[in-house]
Amino acid sequence: MRRAQKRESVSQAATRIRQAVKRNPEERLVALLHHITVPILAEAFHSLKSDVAVGVDGVTWEMYADGLEDRLTDLCDRIHRGAYRAPAVRRVEIAKADGGKRPLGIATLEDKIVQKAVADTILVPIYESEFLGFSYGFRQGRGAHNALDALFVGIEQRKIGWIVDADIRGFFDNVDRGWLIRFLEHRIGDKRVIRLITKWLNAGVMDGDSWVDTGMGTPQGAIVSPILANVYLHYVFDLWVHKTWRGRKAEGDMIVVRYADDFVVGFQHKWEADRFLSDLRKRLAQFGLALHPDKTRLIEFGRFAKVSRKRRGQRKPETFDFLGMTHFCDQSLKGRFRVGRKPSRKRVRRTLRRIKDELRKRMHMGAHTVAKWLGKVINGWLNYYAVPGTARTLRAFVDRIRRMLLRTMRRRSQKDRFEWSKIDLLQNIHWPKPTIRHPWPDQRFAVKT
Repeated sequence: MRRAQKRESVSQAATRIRQAVKRNPEERLVALLHHITVPILAEAFHSLKSDVAVGVDGVTWEMYADGLEDRLTDLCDRIHRGAYRAPAVRRVEIAKADGGKRPLGIATLEDKIVQKAVADTILVPIYESEFLGFSYGFRQGRGAHNALDALFVGIEQRKIGWIVDADIRGFFDNVDRGWLIRFLEHRIGDKRVIRLITKWLNAGVMDGDSWVDTGMGTPQGAIVSPILANVYLHYVFDLWVHKTWRGRKAEGDMIVVRYADDFVVGFQHKWEADRFLSDLRKRLAQFGLALHPDKTRLIEFGRFAKVSRKRRGQRKPETFDFLGMTHFCDQSLKGRFRVGRKPSRKRVRRTLRRIKDELRKRMHMGAHTVAKWLGKVINGWLNYYAVPGTARTLRAFVDRIRRMLLRTMRRRSQKDRFEWSKIDLLQNIHWPKPTIRHPWPDQRFAVKT
């Protein structure tokens, strides 16, 4: 049985499906489930982390690994006979940046194995060739920084004067399952795969001791949910924007960047942005979705925004947040318009609050141990937020952590007089320097249309 380090079986199956999609872009694929074999399931099992959260059955990764080959053989047989039953997911809630709660569904380990195998071997090879270039969320080789680069380059290089910053309210909870299945059937003609996906959608949630299913949405946290969400938005939003709006209605320049259910659309003219927002609300309502009233805005933004607003006696252009970054109108040293970016205030506050709470728990530890842990936190922060133009913000963020560390060390004892010189020493030993880690977006940006 092949382990995760040997991916020949997965790559061959996925490659064959990908080639079939490209050969027949309009034809439905009617023979897919036979690609799900015991070696494919084994690859999916070994790709899961050993400390993965357990579902309602309480089976851990180590428990399932005992007698793995027999378990996977039986699982594969049940899948192909149609006897596999998707169990309910376990509901947990995590805190959101706005103070609310986001419900997550944790599937059983066996369900994760099947979802991983179907998503990686069947769904991703089919739809990666279908998705459009401005779609970035939950796709291979298309991360958040690629979306940020595309937005930066689009605003700077096109005649963009107005920005529609939109967010779909409760997207994962309001996906219409009937429409989703109809969208999947455009390309998937294998009824066994459709039935399997339907079982996951209708599995329901265990909330305490009670089983709940609203008949709408997909469980957040499920392995198959991201690709299903992208398929839904591909037909509801992407194709409509690309063919109807950018292809026929837009008269001026227009840019689109979407990351999951969060997207930004830029326009040259305000009347086009107003008309787009009106049409977008109608379009989403047809499929059971709606824009979030507090997170959807139309703002004046771009190379002419500052001058136009000053001429009308208004203040400087508004800012908008996208993927944790606050975007604002800035200018280069030569006076040329440039999109400014910095970590959003909400993200900074949330991270500092979490660091403060964790420092209280680690107050009894040694100074070097705590400083080493903080160095890992800062390194992760820099990996995402250290983009050109954020040097001052990064230094301020590190300085806040320095003060929090000093305050924590001094509170360990009434007689403790921890000095700044010790903080400097710990920083030099354990913390990375707050330097820029990403190139300018126009140097690495490449979008596939």
